[in-house]
Amino acid sequence: MSLQVINSPFNKEQTDLLNQLLPTLNEQQKIWLSGYLAAGADSGSGAAKETEAGAPAVETRHVTLLYGSHTGNCQALAEEFSGRLKENDLQVSVEDMDRYKPKSLKKEEDLLIITSTHGDGDPPDNALSFYEFLYSKRAPKLDGVRYSVLALGDSSYEFYCQTGKDFDKRLEELGAERIVERVDCDLDYEDEAEDWINKIINSLETAEEGKKVQAAPNPPSAGPVYTKKNPFPAEVLENINLNGRGSNKETRHLELDLEDSNLEYEPGDSLGIYPLNDEKLVDQLITLMQWDPELSVTLNKDGEVRALREALLSHFEITVLTKPLLEKLGAFTSNEKLQEILASKEAIQTYMDGRDLLDVLTDFGPWNLGAEELVQQLRKIPPRLYSIASSRKANPDEVHLTIGTVRYESHGRNRLGVCSGQCAERMEPGGNVDVFVQKNSNFKLPEDDSAPVVMIGAGTGIAPYRAFLEEREELGAEGNAWLFFGEQHFTTDFLYQTEWQRWLKDGVLSRMDVAFSRDNEEKVYVQHRMIERSRELFEWMEAGAHLYVCGDEKHMAKDVHQALVSIVQKESGRTEEEAESYVAELRQQKRYQRDVY
Repeated sequence: MSLQVINSPFNKEQTDLLNQLLPTLNEQQKIWLSGYLAAGADSGSGAAKETEAGAPAVETRHVTLLYGSHTGNCQALAEEFSGRLKENDLQVSVEDMDRYKPKSLKKEEDLLIITSTHGDGDPPDNALSFYEFLYSKRAPKLDGVRYSVLALGDSSYEFYCQTGKDFDKRLEELGAERIVERVDCDLDYEDEAEDWINKIINSLETAEEGKKVQAAPNPPSAGPVYTKKNPFPAEVLENINLNGRGSNKETRHLELDLEDSNLEYEPGDSLGIYPLNDEKLVDQLITLMQWDPELSVTLNKDGEVRALREALLSHFEITVLTKPLLEKLGAFTSNEKLQEILASKEAIQTYMDGRDLLDVLTDFGPWNLGAEELVQQLRKIPPRLYSIASSRKANPDEVHLTIGTVRYESHGRNRLGVCSGQCAERMEPGGNVDVFVQKNSNFKLPEDDSAPVVMIGAGTGIAPYRAFLEEREELGAEGNAWLFFGEQHFTTDFLYQTEWQRWLKDGVLSRMDVAFSRDNEEKVYVQHRMIERSRELFEWMEAGAHLYVCGDEKHMAKDVHQALVSIVQKESGRTEEEAESYVAELRQQKRYQRDVY
């Protein structure tokens, strides 16, 4: 048996590859593939196809789907929705905004944008160039272009979904016509995103009325598929504190068992964990409101029910306040103090800082609020994403994480991070935790193993570089590797110290510069070490090095970026503006990548 290019939905290269794989398939898989090819041949692959009567069908408009993604959620949606559009017989191309040629905008027919918002209303890194072009004088008139925007964000931030709002506004200003209205999604975005793509498909199909698409037969089942919607219950193999006695910090190293999950990951990807709320906090809430913990409440629009205590433990977010939540709760109390806060944007931001749902219910009673009414106001608890700290090549069937425990005192109460607190206090070896892999194409090792890499990280920002070096060791990568690492104290906070030393000895790591900020009278951070090594660092950049930054976005990442610009300016004689352009070009070439939070 061999596959033919004629009438195949695959091109010649794809068909050749499938022919190479044929001997490895069982009979059931071969039958499925034959059926798929038959369905594909019937439906055809061109823009204009013939109907059963032989008359050409109406030519489809071309759909371009652009995504701006920081953590990978928008990319995953773009790829999923591309498949949905193709299933409905539409021509679709999917592109990362960084790789898209903005001058092509005026030639587009139907343009779909899926984007997140980063930090204080900024576009994600891979959307910056496209964003700047759109708001420049070079942006073309877009008469005849139809578009729609799906914006992902976090309503606890002041500039919620700002990048999506900006794209939507600017496309309209340039003359484009909306297909459907922009949709702004909170952390629990799946249902709203699904509604958005369904409306898009319905709208686009109006021009294709009467067209039928023959569905390919379902592939044979290969066991359960674990995804964000269907997470894998991973067993905890190891959970240790990496910090020494007397440290101000607590950093957990977790090792999880992925055997039989079929989950695959690469260095640079993240692992999502669905956390559980602290039992003590949940019990305090229920006691305060004098509710029955076994009372049944509705979880979602599908009508699924759970006992109140279980729902608050595992389903609803109770530790992060948002402006929409405060406004909703304001309708259930006549407390004047809350109404005064809601009248002021600044007062809302001040109150939300360091407080949670228990604070609100304590501060603003009496409440005309039942348990069912409360949970209807809450959003679903979002998964937490952590950079994977291991290579699958080096650790088959395992995944490692580096998680900093969040503990602080605020407004008279000791607080604990939801997921980091669970990892520190309630995640023993032998227990299980629900996980999924989040791909991140914007933080990847170079395809060329001989290319030099510069890795810059502070604190738990060291995690992906452990994965990078494990991978490079397994591959026998020839390129030089330089690591900058910063923490508070050498004696207690040098995370994975023995591993870096071994890699330096073995040549997997070429050089390492460290900055322990609290060991000297004057604080020293990674950006200071970079500036001290400015000549060598610029030489690496000129030699084709790939630069990576992982850590705090507001402080560390911004300081590192400015240090890079200063280094280019000093060592090359460029102006500040020219140095900024040099660094921007590195980012455009995917030689400057950031995983910041």
